[in-house]
Amino acid sequence: MNIHPSAIVDPAAQLGCDVEVGPFAIVEAGAQVGDRCKIGARASVKSGVTMGSDNTLFEGVVIGGLPQLIAPPGPPGRVIVGDRNLFRENATIHRAMTEAGVTRLGSDCLFMVAAHVAHDCDVADRVVLTNNVMLAGHVTVGERAFLGGGSAVHQHCHVGRIAMIGGMARVTQDVLPFVMIDGDSGDVVGLNRVGLRRAGLSREEIAEVKEAYRIIYRSGESFAQRLTMLGDRFQEGPAAEFEPFLSNTSRGFVRERRTPPGSTLRVIEGALESSSERLSDAASRRAG
Repeated sequence: MNIHPSAIVDPAAQLGCDVEVGPFAIVEAGAQVGDRCKIGARASVKSGVTMGSDNTLFEGVVIGGLPQLIAPPGPPGRVIVGDRNLFRENATIHRAMTEAGVTRLGSDCLFMVAAHVAHDCDVADRVVLTNNVMLAGHVTVGERAFLGGGSAVHQHCHVGRIAMIGGMARVTQDVLPFVMIDGDSGDVVGLNRVGLRRAGLSREEIAEVKEAYRIIYRSGESFAQRLTMLGDRFQEGPAAEFEPFLSNTSRGFVRERRTPPGSTLRVIEGALESSSERLSDAASRRAG
């Protein structure tokens, strides 16, 4: 182990092999840090944290902070972190609200500068939270999801796997697997095709996901009928994930952005007509 002289490591903390602890870092009693983890300057690993191997914490990271609650909290729960995660500067991960609860992070995730994961969240493997992303309490994020800078997810929402959320988006309902959310409107704007290909889905699987997407957003059927159509049509493969996801939603799901056909063109045409009239009036005055 390589522990800087200014670091504070409680004797009751458990550190694995080849752990590095930087200047002024803190590892509290009861924290468990796996092999080859690197804890940067001024980072903190607090009580109640169990961390796997090969995780890297940059400067100012805090893992295991108390949940942010208005009511006086009781004994907090735990934080469980997988392997090979990267926490950039000032990322924060909070413990669960109750003693039996867990805030859980998977493996191979990237938490960029000032990303925040609140109490009782469940973040799967290979998730990317870019700068200043905010997950409220009890949020679930599926594997390979990507959340753009400054986006915020309301408590108890579920972000499906391989979903992509644009920067500054405000997510207040569940995000279906495989879709993209526009950061400006906060609406669905299609499938995350690049993410699907990178995840190794075949052309046939992507085609089925596209078909399921059209049933959900463009069939015009009732919600119950759409669930039946999805269940009957897709029994296996990625497209089969939509039906159980929708059946278990408690907050509803993010709608698709729909723009009236030709609306932008009509605005432009109106602006051009108005501009032409002004130019014509000006020319008439000069001629007069």
